[in-house]
Amino acid sequence: MLPAVTTPQGWRHVLLATGFGAGEHFLATLAAWRSSGAASVLHYIALLPALPAAQDIAAELRGGWPVNVPGFHRLEFDHGRVVLDLAVGDLEATLPQIEARVDAFHLPAPIAPMRTLAKLALPGATLTLLGADDEALKALRSSGFEWQPAPSGVQAVFTSRKPQPPRAPEPVRQAVVIGAGVAGAAACERLAARGWQVTLVERHQEAAQEASGNRAGIFMPLLSKDDNIPTRLSRAAYLYAMRHWQRLGGVDPEARLPAAAANPSARITGAQCGVLQLARDAEHALLQKEVAAAWNYPREYVRWVDAQEASALLGAPTPDGGWLFSQGGWANPASICRAMLAACGARLTRIFNAGALKLERADDQWQVRAAGGELLAEAPHVILANGAGALAIAQTAELPLYTMRGQVTHLQEQDFPHLPLVVCREAYMTPPVQGIVSVGATYDSDTDSALRHASQQENLSRARDILPGVLPQDPPLAGRVGFRCMAPDRLPLAGPLPDYAAPARPERLRDVPRHAGLYGLLGYASRGLIWAPLAAELLAAQLEHEPLPLEAALAAALDPARFMLKARRGGRV
Repeated sequence: MLPAVTTPQGWRHVLLATGFGAGEHFLATLAAWRSSGAASVLHYIALLPALPAAQDIAAELRGGWPVNVPGFHRLEFDHGRVVLDLAVGDLEATLPQIEARVDAFHLPAPIAPMRTLAKLALPGATLTLLGADDEALKALRSSGFEWQPAPSGVQAVFTSRKPQPPRAPEPVRQAVVIGAGVAGAAACERLAARGWQVTLVERHQEAAQEASGNRAGIFMPLLSKDDNIPTRLSRAAYLYAMRHWQRLGGVDPEARLPAAAANPSARITGAQCGVLQLARDAEHALLQKEVAAAWNYPREYVRWVDAQEASALLGAPTPDGGWLFSQGGWANPASICRAMLAACGARLTRIFNAGALKLERADDQWQVRAAGGELLAEAPHVILANGAGALAIAQTAELPLYTMRGQVTHLQEQDFPHLPLVVCREAYMTPPVQGIVSVGATYDSDTDSALRHASQQENLSRARDILPGVLPQDPPLAGRVGFRCMAPDRLPLAGPLPDYAAPARPERLRDVPRHAGLYGLLGYASRGLIWAPLAAELLAAQLEHEPLPLEAALAAALDPARFMLKARRGGRV
């Protein structure tokens, strides 16, 4: 059963706390909030050095509890009216990465970066500090908090005389989303969950007809030796996507692929069967083993398996080991799109068979028009989630997006050895999905949409490197061609779109001129399944002036204006 859409009304109460423990203070806060009948949204940000194991926390929190890896983890309760952000990592490094306006602070003990709290505090924010010493009290006062003794510590109020921005006003909750692939469907769902009225405009007759139309996409994170930005982003997106799909009913290997007609009760077709990423050679195997050991990941997130165990999992000999992502797997993108759109309920208006090619701004509204000038929809906010289609729109024609052709080969189940999990190296191979195994995908720099024999042979050659001697020599030409929309750094564009026509030459992202009310969710490359939910949540949080679900540095890495800054500094885009 898909969750009902709720409409959060009123303001959002943001509380930041340290000393999470087993969640006692959060649960006490939650109980008081529930009993008060408040119409606000409770948003609790917990800073903690590491996540406790699920068995060590309160039973109410165990469902969907994340694995213990660094970064931000967002959990939702009460149909989204309670949000718990778990910010995991060193406190002095994590606290400056929080983008939020905070109403209340709860500190069981003094913290070193006390001054950082002043950058987060709203005027009049309250603070509870237990076990305060003279040094902590001095730091409080110098940070703009006036305090007075309390039975177990001190109570303080933020009264800084420095100019402070006021609480952001509520947005006008109306938007047009252009594009009905996973990017657009996720945007619709995340906005509708916050009470927005959304109009979806799609040039095809139904959702998920471009790159989101493949039978099966795989989901897994990236790993790296230095835990770089792409690794950290993919980790956050991967874990958030799996929690998000669970809220939509979970992935179901027995669910049928979506029918041609939109089905509002569609389930997500997929399986968390595991993904085995084999090493390319002995040298790469050693690197994989070192990475897994260096970061000490939980076994359920990833573990290194040697050649013997990898061969047993694969059901065929393999010379080297690999990474096993036991929670990874495959999912049908179209079923995810349908589940997200169905969750929007009556808040979503769908306009299909309509190509949106022109945007005009008039009286604080964006007018979305077809090529012939016909008005399709209008709203204060427009979100472009149409991949390379954004290059056909004047306001976004200068974005450095491009496409790469990807051909997937389809093989009949009887012609392929049974795989219990997804396997990848230079190619990926899925278990059979209703009788069809997917092998792929190519990276071609042309725009030929027809299946071609050369691309099929490329896929089969890479598959034979993994499973030598077991694939048919010349199977029928069958499969699908899609076009990935990509950015030069292979990261998505998520956020307010820059105005390339503005004369300013900014040096910082916050100073870049933007198109009022125009946003992008673009450039998902080969990882749209996991990028879509988190990128949409990030954009929805920006529109609602909520705490961000990512560290500030990671949100900046997705900012669509990053390429403008780099170009104006003389760097290569």
